Amino acid sequence: MERRKFLKGAALGAGATALATPALAQSGKTLTIVSTWPRDFPGLGISAQRLAARIGQLSDGALNVEYFASGERVGAFDVFDEVASGNAQAYIGAEYYFTGKHPAFAYFTSVPFGMSTPEWNAWIKFGGGQELWDEVSGEFGLKALAAGSTGTQAGGWFNKEIESADDLKGLKMRIPGLGGQVLSKLGASTVSVPGSQIYENLVSGAIDATEWVGPYNDYFMKFYEAAKYYYTAGMHEPGGGLSFSMNRAFYDGLSDWERAVVEAACNEEHAASHEENIAKNGEYLAKLVDEQGVQVRAFNDDVWDSFGEAAEEVFEETRDHSELAARVNDDFQAKLREMGTMMAQFEVGYINQRNRVLGLGE
Repeated sequence: MERRKFLKGAALGAGATALATPALAQSGKTLTIVSTWPRDFPGLGISAQRLAARIGQLSDGALNVEYFASGERVGAFDVFDEVASGNAQAYIGAEYYFTGKHPAFAYFTSVPFGMSTPEWNAWIKFGGGQELWDEVSGEFGLKALAAGSTGTQAGGWFNKEIESADDLKGLKMRIPGLGGQVLSKLGASTVSVPGSQIYENLVSGAIDATEWVGPYNDYFMKFYEAAKYYYTAGMHEPGGGLSFSMNRAFYDGLSDWERAVVEAACNEEHAASHEENIAKNGEYLAKLVDEQGVQVRAFNDDVWDSFGEAAEEVFEETRDHSELAARVNDDFQAKLREMGTMMAQFEVGYINQRNRVLGLGE
């Protein structure tokens, strides 16, 4: 599928997709979902549509699901207010888009030097993360569930090599969340624009660089037409999750069985989207290099150290926002150290030795 084709379709607006069995839906509850992703968007958009369809399927029509992609009902960054107001019942998106509402939302997508996806899953499900998420969302009349993950994201696309922190000064880059604040600390000029607008901004020169997701998602965006340097593992989004966030009054009005249906569909898609990215990223990284001549790079230690120093400042500023923001940050960082120590000794230790023996990653 070509990038321009699916973006054109999104811009025209295909309208709502009804996903429930009509006869049963007449006596059921309507679940209107708005998304931050365009329709048929490779990776993220398809995942959102798959989740919406699965909720309707599992509910056997008891929930009449209507799905609106970005721009079909509201803009990508307007989904939060649409659901908080009750105009729609749920949104699918990334919580760090809404740090302007509360900075603690960033921790429920991903933060610089944060948790990998398995660590974040453990924190949310078994380490108290969901309860903290409920507190933050509850301040806005919302109830959120994890509903997708891309795994460790790429450092981004640049029109020049980044060999020191000085190379970031004056750089115009699309990067949201606390990661964007880190780049701002280092002198970059950062913006947050919806995925459907990144390509045009990069080609026109309105921005010099962008992060998006990883090889699988990025391949279809054709960023390589404007930027040839592709950086592997970034500090800004090492893992975490996407959100299925519901209007709290709607959620409270569901039966126990209906809630179980929604939660089961979210759990299923959260795992599936991560697995899909792991399965496809290697294939599409090879396509970017072999077909498009993309030059793969990695940030050096000096750049990483500069990221780390700036991240410390960002975390302190986030803590200063409120008592709740401080509690979220402190709990996140404490659990990260506990799990990160174990992961380094077991998971990472094994992978490093496996790759050394097999000659992988050389």
